[in-house]
Amino acid sequence: MKQLRKILITKMNNIMKKFLMALALLASVQFAWGQNKTVSAAKDAVAAAKSATENAKKAANAATWVKLGQSYLDAYTAGQGSGWVGATEQELQLLMSKDKVNAESKRVINGTEYTVKSYDTADYYFTPEGKLALINVTKPAFEDGLGEALKAYKKAAELDAAGKKSKDIKSGLQTISDKFTDEAYNAYTLGDLELASKKFEQAAGAAGTAPLSKIDTNSIYNVGLTSWFDANKKAESDSVAAKAAYERAERFFKMSKDAGYDGEDGEVYAKLADISDKLGDKAQSLAYLEEGFNKYPQSQSILVGLINYYVQSGDNPTRIFELLDQAKQNEPTNASLYYVEGNIHEKLGETEAAIAAYDKCSDINANYEYGYIGKGILYYNQAVDLQEKASTEMDDAKYMKLVADFETSLKNCIEPFETAFEISKDQGVKESIAQYLKNACFRFRNEGDYQAKYEKYNSFLGN
Repeated sequence: MKQLRKILITKMNNIMKKFLMALALLASVQFAWGQNKTVSAAKDAVAAAKSATENAKKAANAATWVKLGQSYLDAYTAGQGSGWVGATEQELQLLMSKDKVNAESKRVINGTEYTVKSYDTADYYFTPEGKLALINVTKPAFEDGLGEALKAYKKAAELDAAGKKSKDIKSGLQTISDKFTDEAYNAYTLGDLELASKKFEQAAGAAGTAPLSKIDTNSIYNVGLTSWFDANKKAESDSVAAKAAYERAERFFKMSKDAGYDGEDGEVYAKLADISDKLGDKAQSLAYLEEGFNKYPQSQSILVGLINYYVQSGDNPTRIFELLDQAKQNEPTNASLYYVEGNIHEKLGETEAAIAAYDKCSDINANYEYGYIGKGILYYNQAVDLQEKASTEMDDAKYMKLVADFETSLKNCIEPFETAFEISKDQGVKESIAQYLKNACFRFRNEGDYQAKYEKYNSFLGN
């Protein structure tokens, strides 16, 4: 999911860079745009370009096929209308004032309610803030316009032995790949994971077509990722379909790995391990986790996978520490490795060893906030557990002892959290720490300077 989100944010940022240019066009051009007329004209252009390919002499010329490919792309774009992702409803009301909204409805997707405006050939999805988030073409000019464009450019490449049209062909292939990618994100957003996976595969295929010949690792990885999501969803009701989706995801994750793209923090290893486990190959699952851990010892997904494996298998978890020791030998001054060690001990219930590892982080690097954060979270979670136990304890003496231990643990989390808050340069991290500190200091607001501390962190959070 993180990878999709990251890529989607990048795409949105790139689109927004075109925003001022679009406004300039609005100011200088008089638009008389009608969807049906535009699509109709685009279809006529495709028909004319196709007719040229039926002439033997013209069909032998690469330029003829380039024109056909571009005509298909123009027809594809016509169906989307004049809107662009990132535009506001107000901007589009000005631009598309002559275009009739045939229907308007609300649709909730992943917890967000979108306003859907339906035009003749496309549905526009607007966020609650009034921004166009998605264009879904409902009546494309051609059923497989991008596929037909791809065929045309492939034919052009076959005829372009001298490479005279190479630039145009590469540009067309890149556009097709980008359009397939857009369709993949649309399908993902609309919840059609199987279609999203297919569209990402088509995007990678277009990018890999000569003479563009790019290895689109983002798309390849996302084929695997969306298939993995799809398999998890199907596993609830259809084991056969789920198995096929897992195998597809495995195939593309391996392709991504072989191409040198491991995903964020080596996520491809965690996913391959999960797939192997679900397909019944425990040994291969462990092999992926260990290989991934050697390359990405700070990956929480891989770490959790290893811990879960040893907990479920009953095998000796010392193997995790052997792997970690190997990483320390390579990077003895890497404080984050001791943070990982602390997390392992904490998850295994080895509190003292966890605290010692977190303290070692600050010994190596006093400005490394995560050692303090790990220690603070350990004490905070310990306090929460004690509070829950106290809430169900009926014996007064035992209850009072649990409350006393709860308050001790809660106070113990404050100092490491405060140190982390002061040294961290990351605003998001500081906000998370402040939330912990606000909650902890509120408990003791009638003691010493805890009220002032509570107000400090509450104010930092904008409350």
